[in-house]
Amino acid sequence: MLIDSLEMNNFHLQMIQDSCLESKSKLILITHGTDKMTDTAKHLIKANIQNKVIVITGAMIPYAFGSSSDGFFNLGSALSALQNLKKGVYINMHGQTFKGDKVKKDTENGVFKLID
Repeated sequence: MLIDSLEMNNFHLQMIQDSCLESKSKLILITHGTDKMTDTAKHLIKANIQNKVIVITGAMIPYAFGSSSDGFFNLGSALSALQNLKKGVYINMHGQTFKGDKVKKDTENGVFKLID
């Protein structure tokens, strides 16, 4: 699915959930718009998908901006993290991995932060 994450709704979340459940892979990487990334992570955690590692990543600076995009770095970091995490849902941004329900987007500073 190629849509702006601001346009995502429950139908799209269900599509992502179903794809994760139906996948034979135990390691799943989802590229995602940063605006609704945490919503998707929380939805997947609530779905209680067993025996899989799911990592969600994206770019704060879109690929269309060329070499200044953080997308390639985030993708590489997420692929690395995917290989070493315990089963669960995670968000990987800026070289950091967060549990999917323990992170928020700091729109003022353009980063993701750990929450309690």
